Formats: sequence, C-alpha cells, structure tokens
Amino acid sequence: MSAAGPTPARQLRFEIFRYDPEDPASTPHMQSFELEEAPYMTLYIALNQLREKQDPSLQFDFACRSAICGSCGMLVNGRPALGCRTLTAGLPDVIRLHPLPVFKLIGDLSVDTGRWFRQMVEENEAWMHAAQPFDPQAPEQRMDDDLAQAIYAGERCIECGCCVASCGVANLRPDFAGPAGLNRIARFMMDPRDTRSDADWFEVVSNSDGVFGCLGMMACHDVCPKQLPLLEVYAYLRRKMLATGLR
Repeated sequence: MSAAGPTPARQLRFEIFRYDPEDPASTPHMQSFELEEAPYMTLYIALNQLREKQDPSLQFDFACRSAICGSCGMLVNGRPALGCRTLTAGLPDVIRLHPLPVFKLIGDLSVDTGRWFRQMVEENEAWMHAAQPFDPQAPEQRMDDDLAQAIYAGERCIECGCCVASCGVANLRPDFAGPAGLNRIARFMMDPRDTRSDADWFEVVSNSDGVFGCLGMMACHDVCPKQLPLLEVYAYLRRKMLATGLR
C-alpha cells in the first residue's frame, strides 16, 4: 500500500476593506482575494504576496515583522491583532480584514496611530516631570526591584493601538485616555523620579476621561499583543485616586 501524499494546501479567501479617503472616486467596500496558504504563513506574509502579485495598490503598514514597531495592527475577523504575529493556520478559510477603529484612516488597512498617541501624551503630560534639571554626572538612583519591574512592564507598550481599538469607551468618546493612555499615566505615577504629587495626578486621571471612564470590560487586556498587565494598572490607578479623593 502506498503512503498517503502530502496534505494539499488550503485555499484562503481574504475579504479586505478598501477605501482611499484622499480619492473622491473611492467608496468603502470589501474586496476578495484568493491565496494558497503556505507553512508558517502570517498575515504580514499573505498581505505582501497579495500586494506583490495581485494588487499593488493595497495599503497596509509594517516595519519590523517582530511585534516591536506596532505598525501592523488591524481587525482580524473583528478582533484587533498584529498582522506579523497572526498565523493564518489559526484562522478559518475566510479571513476578513478591516482597519483599526478610533484612529484616522489613511487608506485600506493603514491608520494614523501616531496622531492619537501624540494627542494623548500632550493632554496628560505623560512625560517625566522633575524639579531639578537632569545631571548626567549625578550618581544613579537605586530603585526597588519590584517597582522597577512594574515600571518596565508599562514601558513594554509598543503603541500598536490594538487595546484602544478594542475599547468600547474609546470608540465612542475621543477624549477618553484609553487603555494605552492610562498605562502610560500609571508608568509615570509609579516612578519616584517624577515629582508630581497624588493631588496633581488626581486632576489628570480621576474623572470620566480617565480611569473612572473605564467600563471594566477588559477587552484591552485580552487583545494586548505584549500581554501588558492592564487589569493591574487600572486597579492601581483606582486605588490611588480613591485614596487621594478621600483625604
């Protein structure tokens, strides 16, 4: 009896959102593509093949291919994810791709996350506030290991926008700090080198645009590609702000 041959490759159908807001003749629509699946194929690889071999006008973003730059965030069958980390083997035969909501659309799957993140940083002054100018000759300040690890966890955010796109509040309210914004605020609130007091932070984050605007659905926690501890971040912010407000 002859051995069975190799399993034939799947034929994938991609249904991709197409729209160029800079082209008056363009209208939002879904376009279908067919592609044979290859071993270890990611959405990044698949989209590049579609653009190179079928439609060079297809717009999407990428840079590192290693889940570091955060450029390739998109909705994959309705769920925010990074294209470079999403294997087609884990998806059904029909793959529907949309741009991330909340952010300004550039075209097709490409969105401008930078504008949203810059506005968030400026509104919340999410940078180090120090009483004295930086002295490169000063001795290094020691920090508790657990605290340093908590700060590092917040710094691992790659600003891909997946958490923001999954947030029901951020989708409805453009002034909401969003999961990434709250994570960044917590990072500086925990840092002993930042000289802002709890009262200063209270004015920034203890309102409906801050941590108390969160509905607690925690979709952001579920979709974060870097697995940031956003649930712990929100709990920390709420405890700190409640304690400050009761003083």
